[in-house]
Amino acid sequence: MAGEERSVKVKIDNVKRIFNTRNGEMIALNGVSLDIMENEFICVVGPSGCGKSTLLNIIAGLLEPSSGKVYCDGKEVKGTGTERGVVFQQYALFPWMTVKKNVMFGLELKGIKGREAEDIAMKYIKMVQLEDFVNHYPKELSGGMKQRVAIARAYAVNPSILLMDEPFGALDAQTRTQLQTELLETWEKERKTCFFITHDVEEAIILAQKVIIMSARPGRIKEIVDINIPYPRTQETKMTPEFLDLKNHIWGQVYQEYLEVRK
Repeated sequence: MAGEERSVKVKIDNVKRIFNTRNGEMIALNGVSLDIMENEFICVVGPSGCGKSTLLNIIAGLLEPSSGKVYCDGKEVKGTGTERGVVFQQYALFPWMTVKKNVMFGLELKGIKGREAEDIAMKYIKMVQLEDFVNHYPKELSGGMKQRVAIARAYAVNPSILLMDEPFGALDAQTRTQLQTELLETWEKERKTCFFITHDVEEAIILAQKVIIMSARPGRIKEIVDINIPYPRTQETKMTPEFLDLKNHIWGQVYQEYLEVRK
């Protein structure tokens, strides 16, 4: 928010990641440095294979950097932690658990059980407008509903950082638009730090305060674009000249990197 003092929530310090493949070493990330501020909403765009998901997995503690370090709240990331909630494109729900049990799962891992866990789960199930489906199983839900459950589960454990890897990428356009709106409304209330990966430039601009453009592999930060469009943002925001100027600029930069991949 304007005028507020914010600290660095996530510090990415010269991170490099190399994968060993049958064809030799493949450098996925090469010298990525970025400070993500408390309560900041960051979106990352770039061509396929530029290391976006690798970077998210390193922040989540699911992968280790080959060199360089990542810090959350000043502490070096060494494995996963409940202060970091992760939502993937694949819904990753437990098929044998109801909506409520899926949302309660992370709470029970933290030692929160019984009525307290139920009350917290219900708060976030209501937040994603699924209170009528608490006893349904994932197979009984649409794709959009499943992703709402995944988002509720991530929020329920009260992480200070939300890491989202193309969470709306598999959804139809109408559901995607609806979930963008809901995510923005929730972020404005909860003010989590968000690191959100997307292939959709419009989605990045409608959500983010900053858009990080990644270069083609090996992944580096090509440009950081400030999105100075005030919140609340709506789908009508996409029709404004400011939005269209940003879209043309960011898409132009991303398209250059797509062309690099094709060379």
